[in-house]
Amino acid sequence: MKPTTPGFIGERLTQARRSIGLNGIGLAGLLGVSATTISQYEKNKQSPRPEVMDKICDKLNLSRSFFLRPIVDRGARKLRYRSLSAATKAARDRAEVRFEWAREIVEYLAEKFDFPKLNLPQIELPSDFRSFTSEFIEEAAMSCRQLWGFDVRPIPDVVLALESNGIIVIRGALGAETLDAFSEHLPNDFAYIFLGSDKGLCARSRFDAVHELGHLILHKNVEQKDFRNPSDFKILESQAHRFAASFLLPASSFLKSLWAPTLDAFRVQKETWNVSIKGMIVRARQLRLLDAQQYQRMMINYARRFRDGEPGDEKELERPRLVPRCFDALVSGRIRTKAQLLTELSLSPNDIEELAGLHRGFFSGFLGEVIQMPVLKKQDAEKPDAGEAIPANVIFFRANS
Repeated sequence: MKPTTPGFIGERLTQARRSIGLNGIGLAGLLGVSATTISQYEKNKQSPRPEVMDKICDKLNLSRSFFLRPIVDRGARKLRYRSLSAATKAARDRAEVRFEWAREIVEYLAEKFDFPKLNLPQIELPSDFRSFTSEFIEEAAMSCRQLWGFDVRPIPDVVLALESNGIIVIRGALGAETLDAFSEHLPNDFAYIFLGSDKGLCARSRFDAVHELGHLILHKNVEQKDFRNPSDFKILESQAHRFAASFLLPASSFLKSLWAPTLDAFRVQKETWNVSIKGMIVRARQLRLLDAQQYQRMMINYARRFRDGEPGDEKELERPRLVPRCFDALVSGRIRTKAQLLTELSLSPNDIEELAGLHRGFFSGFLGEVIQMPVLKKQDAEKPDAGEAIPANVIFFRANS
């Protein structure tokens, strides 16, 4: 009988190929095996021979231990996507895998740290989301603002506000023009918001983040089937849009700060509210500062004036802090070395750096970490040819490979 890989988890192979957008046929070609063999691996009906296992690890840039690590069964998923089009399916597949890996990172850290408790307003929601009025959504947004201590002031850092109130924020490339963000909150689990890093527009990303917050608050009881229904999906997205606009631009203070509903005025106010000019035009229409014809003319003028992008778009994205600081605390406190983190998480350095919000290259120097070396026993050190003893308090550096 040919040797195989004991403990191989087929679902991990599925994850690994989906994470880079490969189908079974593509992976088979990469490894030099048949598509049927890949299917057998993924269904746990067969495990790879050692030489094939080495190829899998090399081509997919993952350690052998990754493929031996059990997968947590999370039951039915309740991911809230901004787009369910067929064009984004491959991107959603990739995003789901990377989101699962991010959750594994967070759960690893949660064994060592107490994270902020989830702090969302307790709103009595109508049984049918289709009955939500604009006034109800505005009140929900204001309830959240008041709970978080912002009242009607501009919010300087949305990501920090989310993390401070128990929502885990992850950034990563989503690889699709219409796939900006998604979120999920399952019972007895953290609430997560995954933000795309592809477009790099701060104001747009802030809106995406609060849009997902709207889903977490308003649509926690909505069934996944409703998100898949095109007409219902349109309603749900419209409601989350209204929540985001209300949360970022509270009516009373936004109207007070705006001397006139003009492009120049919105351009100035972008510095204060960190909301796109286009977003402020939409909000002005919601608050009836613009009628339908004025709104249409302003959108036309907006497209002409800012065809190359809005001023202020170069502002840096808001970065998650919670997860990166956990890694910093583990390493700086010598609770874990970087090498140990890589071993225990069983993911590639690049994947951990992206999903944990670490700076690129965080793990690149781990081979040079400070370690305590063994010391020559005293009786042997005293022998004439034994050489000089190594004192116990001397710290050595492992050479970089």
